[in-house]
Amino acid sequence: MATTLSIGLLSSFSLFAAQEVPVSPPGVKQVQNSDIARGEYLAIAADCAACHTNPATKRTFAGGYPIHSPMGVIYSTNITPSKQFGIGNYTEHQFEQAVRHGIRADGGHLYPAMPYASYAGLSDEDVHALYLYFMHDVQPQEGATPETALSFPFNIRQMMWGWNLLFLKNGAFQPDSSQSDAWNRGKYLVDNLEHCGECHTPRNMMMAQMQGKDALTGAALGSWYAPNLTADNLGNWTRDQLKQYLKTGDVPGKAQAAGPMAEAVTNSLQYLHDDDIDAIITYLKALPASLQAQPNKSIDKNGTDTNVDSQIRSTQPLGSHLPDNLSGATLYDTACSSCHQPDGKGSADHFYPSLTNNSATGGSSPNNLVSTILFGVEREVNGKQVLMPAFGPGSQVQSLSDQQIATLSNFVFHQYGNPALQVTPEQVESLRTGGDQPLLTRIAAPATLGAGVVAILIVLLLSLRALRKRRQDH
Repeated sequence: MATTLSIGLLSSFSLFAAQEVPVSPPGVKQVQNSDIARGEYLAIAADCAACHTNPATKRTFAGGYPIHSPMGVIYSTNITPSKQFGIGNYTEHQFEQAVRHGIRADGGHLYPAMPYASYAGLSDEDVHALYLYFMHDVQPQEGATPETALSFPFNIRQMMWGWNLLFLKNGAFQPDSSQSDAWNRGKYLVDNLEHCGECHTPRNMMMAQMQGKDALTGAALGSWYAPNLTADNLGNWTRDQLKQYLKTGDVPGKAQAAGPMAEAVTNSLQYLHDDDIDAIITYLKALPASLQAQPNKSIDKNGTDTNVDSQIRSTQPLGSHLPDNLSGATLYDTACSSCHQPDGKGSADHFYPSLTNNSATGGSSPNNLVSTILFGVEREVNGKQVLMPAFGPGSQVQSLSDQQIATLSNFVFHQYGNPALQVTPEQVESLRTGGDQPLLTRIAAPATLGAGVVAILIVLLLSLRALRKRRQDH
């Protein structure tokens, strides 16, 4: 039930797949007076439709969405009340076990592509409302979905018992009485319902979220990079700017949502009530700096009126074969300047964003600029679609090679963004194919199968140790 891949996996998926979204969320009075309407609002906030709706069929909640994880393709399940293909036979207890513990009705383990590690903190009332909504207001969708068949050792679902024992925190969210109601609501939304940490928190060796001082400090997300949400990064954002970004994905002169964040804005965040958006901001603004090394200046200030060239140098016809040895300037003039303008300042109405004062070009990671060029941008807010075409393989506009994208990216960074960033064709290839592989998947590859077996044994030993400690504590 989520747009993000819990185990740090989301990334080579069809990131910009168009999804059906509600026209508007239930009104405040409906949410207060009806558990079913409240459940609908919670399902929107949790972004359940994004992963459980296959854009090829557009059958809401019918599953079959292919999630291209480092371990292989995981297909989302049918969560409509179909008795044959969905969850129509689930009791409320079985539903709760799936949502908060990752246990199916048949006792099998779900993979953490379903972010149950975050949903574990959902309140009993919210789980009840979600159950009523899915059972009584969602239309049954009939038809089988593809089976998930990962390679060894990830096909052994029983291993998730050990993973859960080590990393799953059971128990509903408990408010902090020393904090305000808004802070507590914001923490609940960020950590649990909206599951922001699934993308924005780095992972340990076993691909579980790191906690404590590392929480929400930013993480590589396959081809993308989910930025630091602590004061290191958000300290120079005003509340109004954060609200505008969460509701629209666009703050001119600062940032534009792409990749998984564009999907979250399109399907979920824009529909949240203002008081929930304000609560999220209250919590995020209260997060202390993570003490990470900070760039020399704010990431959205790089490229501000420095090295900006407004001259058109030369162009090549779009759609033609472009030689690999073209300069970055020529590639920019050919593929980018008609929208972002020769000086990189974008259009006057900000529909085409400036490349200066932009977090994608001025940040400390090249991933988001490169992935934007590779995969494009698609988001829809209030019926208005924002679309940037992809320039990777198969582009309908202009297919650029890995070398060309590296050359173009380096030109943009030097001309309009953070000149310290450099991209190689090998890095572009890695991002094009889903980003760097986590250590766990590397040691479990066929070439290192022995190490994979060792990893399984380590998980089992750690699990038994954790189980023994829990029994001693009780």
